[in-house]
Amino acid sequence: MAELATEPTPPARGHSWTAVIGAGVISSLVFQVLEAGLIPLVGGGSPWGPARMIAAIVLGRSVLPPPATFALAPVVTALVVDIALAIIYVAALSLIVRRLSLSAALGVAAVFGFVLYFVNFYGFTMLFPWFVMGRNWVTIFTHVVFSLTAVFAYRRLARRG
Repeated sequence: MAELATEPTPPARGHSWTAVIGAGVISSLVFQVLEAGLIPLVGGGSPWGPARMIAAIVLGRSVLPPPATFALAPVVTALVVDIALAIIYVAALSLIVRRLSLSAALGVAAVFGFVLYFVNFYGFTMLFPWFVMGRNWVTIFTHVVFSLTAVFAYRRLARRG
């Protein structure tokens, strides 16, 4: 079993879109749970703040904190938006790493997560200026974990397919 984990994902049937979608959902959920847990734990913010920032992409500024309390519409919207973005990001990442060894893929994934943080929180602030609120080490960490999770999930799901 350890041999399977270190080998590249086989390109037998080409790119596995089922694995991309599954890995996108999994890595998005891990990301969102980490954000909701770590922000209040180490940053003193609300667990619902990150979800409201993501939901504001679609729902507008009116959902931004404060208040950073639970509300169903922003949380569900954030889930849908984040999962859709995650699938896009995992599709790109999987194309880069699918023929690499696991250790190389994880190294690339860590860099990808770091770059993704900068794209999201420095590049997209032109469109969504409230993303400035998310510029912190917790968000850097969660983006790196997102990418690492995406590689593991993609590898596992592509092998099953």
